[in-house]
Formats: sequence, C-alpha cells, structure tokens
Amino acid sequence: MPFDPRHRSHTLVDGPGRAPARSYFKSIGLTSDDLRKPLVMVAHEWIGTMPCNFSQRALAQQVMAGIRAAGGTPMEVNTISISDGISMGTEGMKASLISREVITDSIELCGVGYSFDAVVIIVGCDKTIPAASMALLRLNIPGLVLYSGSIAPGRYEGHDITIQDVFEGVGQHAAGSIGDAQLAAIEDAACPGAGACGAQYTANTMAIVTEFIGLSPFGSASPGATDPRKDDVGRRAGELVMDVLHRGQLPRDIVDRKAIENGIIAAASTGGSTNVVLHLLAIAHEAGIPLDIDDFDKISEQTPLIGDLRPGGRYVALDMDRAGGTPLLAKRLLEAGKLHGDTMTVTGRTIAEECANAAEEPGQDVILPVEKALKATGGLVILKGNLAPAGCVVKVAGHERMQHRGPARVFDREEDAFQAVTDRRINPGDVVVIRYEGPKGGPGMREMLGVTAALVGEGLGESVALLTDGRFSGATRGLMAGHVAPEAFVGGPIAALREGDIVSLDIEARRLDVELSDDEIRARLAAWTPPAPRYTSGVFAKYARDVSGAERGAVTI
Repeated sequence: MPFDPRHRSHTLVDGPGRAPARSYFKSIGLTSDDLRKPLVMVAHEWIGTMPCNFSQRALAQQVMAGIRAAGGTPMEVNTISISDGISMGTEGMKASLISREVITDSIELCGVGYSFDAVVIIVGCDKTIPAASMALLRLNIPGLVLYSGSIAPGRYEGHDITIQDVFEGVGQHAAGSIGDAQLAAIEDAACPGAGACGAQYTANTMAIVTEFIGLSPFGSASPGATDPRKDDVGRRAGELVMDVLHRGQLPRDIVDRKAIENGIIAAASTGGSTNVVLHLLAIAHEAGIPLDIDDFDKISEQTPLIGDLRPGGRYVALDMDRAGGTPLLAKRLLEAGKLHGDTMTVTGRTIAEECANAAEEPGQDVILPVEKALKATGGLVILKGNLAPAGCVVKVAGHERMQHRGPARVFDREEDAFQAVTDRRINPGDVVVIRYEGPKGGPGMREMLGVTAALVGEGLGESVALLTDGRFSGATRGLMAGHVAPEAFVGGPIAALREGDIVSLDIEARRLDVELSDDEIRARLAAWTPPAPRYTSGVFAKYARDVSGAERGAVTI
C-alpha cells in the first residue's frame, strides 16, 4: 500500500474544522496550495554565541529550497545549543550534556505539536548530533540528520592548529614555556570562521557515526561549514527527505543492532571521542536496541585504527574530506570484512552500495588501508575494577602507556583540580581524581579538557593519569579514564578514595583499581554521606533527579 506523504498534516490543516489553523499559517505567508503539500520541519540549533552552528540558518535555506523543489512545504524550527569549548571549565559546562535532552525534547515537541510529515534536523556542535538522532527515533517519521560541517583549521607559524592548541597553550603559558603574546596569537588564529571543532573530536566523531548508522546521507558530513559545496549538500538533503517521505522509510527501519555496531566501528577506526559511548547508548535506548557498555570494548577490539586524525594523529577533518571522506573509510573497512555492508541508509541504498564508488586522493595517508593500520585494534577501551564496577571509558589512539600506578590526588570538583595543575602542584606519576562531576553529581557530567590540556601543556601528559566520573572532550589526549561508574554522588567506590591511595590503570587487563581491600572500601563507604545537591530547583535539579548512570548513556527516561 502506498505511503501517504501527508500522513500526519492532514489532521492539522484539512477540512472546515481546521480553518483556524490554516488562518494562522496564512498569517506568516503560507498559501492554501502550500498547506495541501506535505509539511516538513527543518530544525536546527542556530545560536549567535559560537561558531559551531553559526552557518545553520543559511544552510537551512538551501534545505528548504530543496524541499520546495521536490513538492513539500518546509517550516524552519529553532532550538538551543551550548558550546562546550566556550563553557569548558566553568559552571556553564554542566549545561552541555543536559542540553542534549532539551534539544531532543524540543524537536519532539515541535514534531508532534505541528503534525509534521517529515523532518530534516541540521546539527553542528557536540550534543546537537546525538540529540537529533534521538529525536528522529522518538518521532519515527521520515527524516534525516544533516551535519552543518567542520570549521577550517587555523594557521600558526606555518602549520594547522585547532582549539585543542589553545587549551594546551594555557598549560604552556602556566608552565612559562610561552608568553602572553604567543598565547594571544594562538588564540587569534585557531578558529578562523564558522563550523564545529576541526579534528576527530566529539562533533566530527558523531557526524561520521550518524552516517554509519544510516540517518545521514553518506558523504554529506565531509564538506566543511564554509565550503561552497555545502549549499549543494543542503539542497540535495531537502530533495532527499521528500524521497524518504514518499518511500515511507522510517528511522527505526534503518537503525538496528548492526547499524549501531557500524557506528561503534566508525568511531573506533578513527580514534574518535569517548563521548560516542555515552551517545550511542542513548541512541540505542531511543531505538529500543539492547546495547551494553562492554559492547564497545568487544567491537573496538576487532576494529583497526585506520584514521590518522587529531587529537591522537596528524590530520584534521577537512583533510579526511580531501582524502576521500566517509565513503573511503567505509570502503576500507568493508574490504577488510570489518563492517556490516548490508545495513540500510536513509538514501534507500546499503552502506556497501554507498561506498562502492568511493574516490581517493592519490597519495593520501589520512585514511589508511587496514593492512597499514596505525593500530590493530580500535581506540575505545572499557575498564572495570574495584573503582569502576560498572565500567569506565579510555581512548587509546596507539601511543599511550598501557599501565600506570601512582598516588591519588583527589579533587571534588574540576576547578580545584585545574587550580592544582596551573599552580604546578601535580607531580609526575600522580593519578588526578576528579569526582562528584557525574550525571547526577555535577549535575551534567562536565568535560575535563581544561585540566587534561593543561597537564599536556605543562609536559605531564605522558607521566600523569586522570580519572573522573565526569567526561572528557574529544580533544583530550593522554591516559585518561572517564565515565567512572557508579559515580561518586550515588556512593560509587570513587567516593571512597583518599589522597595518597595507590591507584592502578592496566589497559591490557582492562582494570581500574585502588590498592585497598574490599572490606576497607566497604567500611569507608559505610561512613560516607552524600554531599548536598548542588541544585535544588530548575532544569539542573530535574535532570539530576531523572538521569541514569553513565553506563546507561545518561538518559532521562
């Protein structure tokens, strides 16, 4: 039976009883003819506070032009976004992960409230990308996700730099290795225009993942935000969503267990952000697909690291685009038998079909053949032990230490740890512990890029380890264990740690432990009392009340 392209909107605008609704729509310029066509939501998170999403209103116009040309009536919908890079190291960073839920909820509300027949969700900065997939799966109406694109790298002293260099420059400045003028020059050069963070940090990781799980058109993420090709990408996305609508293809028809596994493979093969664990757990939850934190380790262990991308590698996102983009990455993995090629994508074609004609720049060494992999196994590792019974996440890009043992330096909030680093009170061999920063305890599970980058900038990146029940930025490098669960606020063992306790991380054994007996840990926790909540009203308090642990994706249902 043919799919009705007006399967939802006819209840909103058809018939004599819907005259008031039509009257409202006509007041904003729509015509009777417009309202007889499928109504398509074009949602984005444009905000005048950061570069990541700054091009989205212009890109939305291209998407809307494509929808109109293909016989639909587009309507622009705007929601919020929080910049991790700007809020990093402040109380505002707690809003970042919470915004994922707010964005998801707001797109869902507009989708239901206006009975849209289909949707294109334009995304940019970190939390907007998983939020779009979550919203699409909740609504389960024909639609797609479109990444507005990466920022171009800056140039400083003849080489490419990104925001990561600015954060690490803060540590170098604190250590006295660069002065005010050099830090200012790096600051001025790193971010030359619109677009999301330029390397394989969370935004670009999740953009690739969204293509590999099938919700974004293959190759659409690769062109940068200011690339002239992006206008054509936008128009074609508008035309495509109308095709998806007429075919009646639904998001939950696309995202199955094998699609989720492809997303993990994509992240692991490129040294992607540890945040992919949190976000794919949440996406799988929305799709009703069983997924466990241990699945990331199992899949990563079978996936070669073939993307030589920053922060662990040499290249930025636009270099990957030049080399051949996601189609080439998929082709490499498929040829090696490392990818499910039969999974469906939003175009109506399989991943194998999408990457069959992938082009490759001659001589490129950004995306390597599997036989020349940087590392035989992928970048995502799950550790467990008496400090993380429910698990924690480590990114191993190929050069990190496999073991570390040292005294705990315990901090109950990020700011105190950062001050200790910049005051040069952290020593080689230490294990920096930052707790009460988990989903409930933060609340909001702040990223620790300020601390980790400062450690690298001071020359401690290869001699210090860090663990937290908070998160790490995709730009983080070094031996860092995040998402420690259960978190301290709910009485996880990390709450029992004391200054000087000996902590060990063993990547090969997949262990994170403190050298204390089980009886001692139990005795300390029995004497422990939870701290008072940091927020008792408003969105932060509601989130802390409802959110799950990190091992379940920090979801709020």
